[in-house]
Amino acid sequence: MAFKDTEGSHIFSQRMTLTIENILLIGSILLFISLIAGKTSYKFGVPVLVLFISVGMLAGSEGLGGIVFNNPASAQFIGIVALNFILFSGGLDTDWKSIRPIFWRGLSLSTAGVVLTAGLVGVFVWAITDFSIYEGLLLGAIVSSTDSAAVFSILRSKNLALKGRLRPILELESGSNDPMAYILVLVFTSLVMGESSGPGGIVLLLLSQLILGALLGFLIGKASAAVINRIHLDFEGLYIVLMIAVMFFAFSFTDFIGGNGFLAVYLAAIYLGNSDLIHKKKFLKSFDSFAWLMQVVLFLTLGLLVFPSQIVPVIGIGLVISAFLMLVARPFSVFASLSFFPMQARKRLLISWVGLRGAVPIVFATYPLLAGAEKANMIFNLVFFISITSVMIQGTTLSLVARWLHLLIPEELKQRTSLDRELEDSIKSLFTQITIPQGCPVAGKQIVQLGFPRTMHISFIRRKGKYITPNGSTTLQEGDQLFVLSEHQDALSQAYSCLNIPMDTEAKPTFAE
Repeated sequence: MAFKDTEGSHIFSQRMTLTIENILLIGSILLFISLIAGKTSYKFGVPVLVLFISVGMLAGSEGLGGIVFNNPASAQFIGIVALNFILFSGGLDTDWKSIRPIFWRGLSLSTAGVVLTAGLVGVFVWAITDFSIYEGLLLGAIVSSTDSAAVFSILRSKNLALKGRLRPILELESGSNDPMAYILVLVFTSLVMGESSGPGGIVLLLLSQLILGALLGFLIGKASAAVINRIHLDFEGLYIVLMIAVMFFAFSFTDFIGGNGFLAVYLAAIYLGNSDLIHKKKFLKSFDSFAWLMQVVLFLTLGLLVFPSQIVPVIGIGLVISAFLMLVARPFSVFASLSFFPMQARKRLLISWVGLRGAVPIVFATYPLLAGAEKANMIFNLVFFISITSVMIQGTTLSLVARWLHLLIPEELKQRTSLDRELEDSIKSLFTQITIPQGCPVAGKQIVQLGFPRTMHISFIRRKGKYITPNGSTTLQEGDQLFVLSEHQDALSQAYSCLNIPMDTEAKPTFAE
């Protein structure tokens, strides 16, 4: 069978007629196989992302499935869409309070660290191969950033409890360093193709990408929070659709005017994730599912795109470059970019080891392919091998290295920490009934607009003899009786303040037993 795109290139080739139903059938089967493989992967210590990409390779042209997929443009498009969901989900789940103390460390790693890694790998590749200096630096730029999908997946699925603020640093770096790597890939691709506009043009590109990306990410996030809370949609599910529209708008509009769309998406998500939003829990759960789906789709696609027979000839040089990246370039860039911050050497060593490469470098490797660079095919195969090697070696040994460096929180403390966090969200000690009086200024406002403290919860509302289970979009009315659970007296005082009601006009709270 054959399926052609608008240019007539063969995307799939089999002995049967390919229909829309067959595409969906093949896709659903591959998804199912990937999930089953992922469920058992950690019993053998193999990162789940490697299993996803292996399923794609087995289904590919040189595997059991025999599906020929040789369209880098389609793979790049799928990759960009998937990265939007992965970065947006990671941003929504990022607690600003946890990253604020380590913000400058993360920023240094995601900028200076990326540049140093790209430079060191590029010069090394130039020295040991027949690559030109620009081709070497292009390869270095492609593998210079840690992969957000790999880092988020491995840290969260293994539920690693690391000492200090290591985990926020790693997640911030992996979520924010793709923009710098993307810029370097664009710059060195143009240099390889002889299309560079000179040092001035490179500096202008760098500044416009970073400044516009950061500014628009913040502004779009702020505007979107206001829209989400004020717009009235008839069905709750439409709010998820609205959030997806916000995500794609942040990326595409920023990219359209010359900014970095990846940076804008990540920053907009951080702003939204740290704002009071209606249906916020639904957003977090939905985008977590979307991110996992996109990871599976992305790795399956990249597995289909690669030809294993073309990987074999580059294994030798690939191992050398991979070893240099993991043991020299990454540690040097980490120690150098963190040299201005007080931090123990063993913590820097662990950050160095969590330099996971994954899907992002492989997606970036499609840019020189589409540009028609001379050694683009070899670069792609090398990047694929380096990424798989990184996830296999660093991903499988992450817990071991953290334990060896004495940076893992003991299991009993880890369990207590999780329990404390759970208790903080669920157990309250004060139960109070608060009535909204006539003429109260909060009447007609949604709960999400009042800024209630996180340490209190409105259990239910009694209105005209009926009981309502409230959410963020519930509008308060005069005469409403709010039944409030709070952790302590301070939280209750803040609740009264948010409601614009003097606390001494109400009965004292009842202590829960």
